[in-house]
Amino acid sequence: MLSRKGIIPEEYVLTRLAEDVPDHARYRARERRARFVGKNGTCNVAHKNIREQGRFLQDVFTTLVDLKWPHTLIIFTMSFLCSWLLFAMIWWLIAFAHGDLDQNTRMHLRGDGGGLGAVEFVPCVTEMHSFTSAFLFSIEVQVTIGFGGRMMTEECPAAIFMLIVQNIVGLVLNSIMLGCIFMKTAQAHRRAETLIFSKHAVIALREGKLCFMLRVGDLRKSMIISATIRMQVVKKTSSLEGEIVPLNQIDIQMENPVGGNSIFLVSPLIIYHVIDKNSPFYEVSPANLHHHEDLEVIVILEGVVETTGITTQARTSYLADEILWGHRFVPIVTEEDGQYSVDYSKFGNTVKVPTPNCTAKQLEEDRSIMDTISLSPRGTTRKRSVRLKPKFSIADEPS
Repeated sequence: MLSRKGIIPEEYVLTRLAEDVPDHARYRARERRARFVGKNGTCNVAHKNIREQGRFLQDVFTTLVDLKWPHTLIIFTMSFLCSWLLFAMIWWLIAFAHGDLDQNTRMHLRGDGGGLGAVEFVPCVTEMHSFTSAFLFSIEVQVTIGFGGRMMTEECPAAIFMLIVQNIVGLVLNSIMLGCIFMKTAQAHRRAETLIFSKHAVIALREGKLCFMLRVGDLRKSMIISATIRMQVVKKTSSLEGEIVPLNQIDIQMENPVGGNSIFLVSPLIIYHVIDKNSPFYEVSPANLHHHEDLEVIVILEGVVETTGITTQARTSYLADEILWGHRFVPIVTEEDGQYSVDYSKFGNTVKVPTPNCTAKQLEEDRSIMDTISLSPRGTTRKRSVRLKPKFSIADEPS
């Protein structure tokens, strides 16, 4: 009553009424079917009780790419730290075995009889006195910094061999980790963030037939080459033998302005499916489009990114209560100043249109239902105003 009089905004009243409803009653009222594919394209599937975990280690590169960024960065850092520490320990052992760490052997005395000849001691690696200096030398070798304070000598063949081994290991480690970082930053689903679908799908008449329609668009100017789109209906079914299939995937034949499954996605397109006797929507009516209905439509858009050549895939889904019966998408492409303009603020907007409240099966059996629907006679073609030029006639003046 207060909202009708304008004293309290209606949005506030509706919010308060929703808050006054008990939690258990509210959740029971909004209970709906679990999604198989989310609106953002993520698959709502949890893999449990996987016994053969070693299969993931057989493909280490893909496992590293699939990890989350914090885990990848930790592995990236620890792999280099562990390799530096490992080779630092080896360099320290080589220096210890050769006596480089013993100060008493810095001057080696050599001579015959009582003659003394003092020669300078040649270490395997110069300026290596402790494990810290061995660790610094390991970093210099693997990342090829070369500050100049520490260097190899010809004294120890084992040290020369270890230098070659560390360089090879460092190159392999760099290629794996840098390739992993590159693949994570250039993953195909990053490009899919700019491929958008309408929030709702609609069912309305087109060419005298009921059609399931949705809108798809690309926000970038770079095109998706060889773009294809397909749809599937996921629902729970049972076979004649009584076998229950919880997620039965049924392909939907689609129509689009180009023809076939290939699309030319320069501007937003309306993809539609004609509901006929082979369609899973053949016996669906407006009464079936509620959140308790076991129905989900999955839309998959695939193509090759023009700039990178990587195949990308964008996905979304529509539950039964996200399908609007008797609606049509509003036009968003207009011609302005010699070019076509797309207004994405109206991308998902729909308008109500006259549509029979019956199934496609009933409409096919009884075409007289169409006579009760008043279809709009207005077309979508743009009319231009033409100025009529005045006509003049020249007549002879009377003499």
